[in-house]
Amino acid sequence: MAKIDVKGLLDAGVHFGHLTRKWNPNMAPYIYMERNGIHVINLYKTAAKLNEANEALKKIAASGRKILFVATKKQAKDIVAEKVSNINMPYITERWPGGMLTNFVTIRKAIKKMSAIDRMKKDGTFNTLSKKERLQVDRLRTKLEKNLGSIADMTRLPGALFIVDTMREHIAVKEAQRLNIPIFAMVDTNCDPNPIDFVIPANDDAGKSINAILTEVTNAIAEGLAERKSEKQDKKEGAQEEATAEVEVKEEVKAEAAQAEEVKAEPAAEEAQESTEATAEEPAAEESSEEAAAEESSKE
Repeated sequence: MAKIDVKGLLDAGVHFGHLTRKWNPNMAPYIYMERNGIHVINLYKTAAKLNEANEALKKIAASGRKILFVATKKQAKDIVAEKVSNINMPYITERWPGGMLTNFVTIRKAIKKMSAIDRMKKDGTFNTLSKKERLQVDRLRTKLEKNLGSIADMTRLPGALFIVDTMREHIAVKEAQRLNIPIFAMVDTNCDPNPIDFVIPANDDAGKSINAILTEVTNAIAEGLAERKSEKQDKKEGAQEEATAEVEVKEEVKAEAAQAEEVKAEPAAEEAQESTEATAEEPAAEESSEEAAAEESSKE
């Protein structure tokens, strides 16, 4: 994993906090100084915390679990959608659906309804509906796509949550806490870092800052996914090698068995030959004894 460049974070404006009168005292350990009524975040701590978060996210991605990204604020929407879609992870950029985690079964039903509408369009059932019904179904499909389209592939609860602006996404934080899902978050000076498992102190209002942090995070996840892919490939190759080795061993055993049978067959053949020779010699001996008896009788 590449070392995080503090100068790059500085250029992106990650160090800018909120007004001093809006600060949360729990963020004091991450604040470097105050200037012109604005708190300045300590970027060395940001880099250390970001590195720690990246390691944890990499492990989660390598284990095969999904990481759900949540960012509904205007500045972060497009950045999150672009960065996260590149690594095939689910994300929420519209309204957070209440009960998204704690009532996941109902959310899955809504996603299934969306796929059912798609099937209707494919098999021609959609065309049998009246014009009014088609309009209603289309509107429902558009609404579901807007809110849940990005999590359509998420078949189970995510392995972790990554949140931009924990004050805005406080419902997501509470749901993740209830289900003991690890929370990774960009935390500004006006937010409370206590409920967050992996705090990344950073400016969560500027597009450049969000882009800089998400670039590092998505790169770490991509590394984890690449590791998982290589492990799978190695396992596959190992299984193939084991299969070929088993086949070779079986062939060797068969060859050895055939040789053993040949070795056993040779003495049996010799015994048979000796027995045939012995049986052939017996009549000859009987004939010679008969001839000798006849000669003795003629002499008498």
